[in-house]
Amino acid sequence: MENNIVVQGIPFDLNSSFRRGPALAPIRIRESLFSRSANMWTENGLDLEEDSRWQLLPDLTLLDKGMEFAEIERQTNVHLNDGLRVISLGGDHSITYPLIRAYAKKHEALNIFHMDAHPDLYDELDSNRHSHACPFARIMEEFPKIRLVQAGIRTATGHQREQATRFGVEMIEMRELGRLQQLVFDGPVYLSLDLDVLDPAFAPGVSHYEPGGMTTREVLNSIQKLTGQLVGADIVEFNPKYDPQGITAMVAAKFLKEILGKMLKV
Repeated sequence: MENNIVVQGIPFDLNSSFRRGPALAPIRIRESLFSRSANMWTENGLDLEEDSRWQLLPDLTLLDKGMEFAEIERQTNVHLNDGLRVISLGGDHSITYPLIRAYAKKHEALNIFHMDAHPDLYDELDSNRHSHACPFARIMEEFPKIRLVQAGIRTATGHQREQATRFGVEMIEMRELGRLQQLVFDGPVYLSLDLDVLDPAFAPGVSHYEPGGMTTREVLNSIQKLTGQLVGADIVEFNPKYDPQGITAMVAAKFLKEILGKMLKV
């Protein structure tokens, strides 16, 4: 069972601070994954169409307002307790907090590799402590033993730099991206991939444009060269409302395929 993976959609964007739309992302990523413009082979040689070790699930049903985080954590716990690994398709970045709450129960020495234009370390934003700009502040408050490494950052404020120091976060900013070559993880790793880590030229379908980001190839290389044991992941902040040509949807589907390829290759 150790190689079995489920991919769940989390259509939630109520904690977005600027533009709504990421709740529409899971269905668009699925459509692109099976688009006839591509195939289901990963770059490391796995045919995902023929590989029975992973399963694509329907979106989570989040009907009770105010209880969405509890339901995300509950359903993820069910999968983890069944011996599965979980890839989640968001959704805004606030969903990472309940996902990590589930994972931290399963993995005592958890590492998080967070790829993003933004540190998401605000104590609060717009009086919302669960904003999509705050999940890693909540995570590090609750789980101080987690090793959090952030890459691609290019919007860090003074407050967020103070937060990074407070929580012992290892921040690899875009201007020093070469440091990624020396990054080594030991033990279980959870990947949280915000699509705005990419330069907007590669991913126009996001809510917050921040020029000067990574290329699609640089993100793929980072996934493929990741050390440690990749035990779970999320892909967040894709906003289909700003992706009229479907470019970002295909990028998200490509990342999903390569994450699956990384997790399934033995």
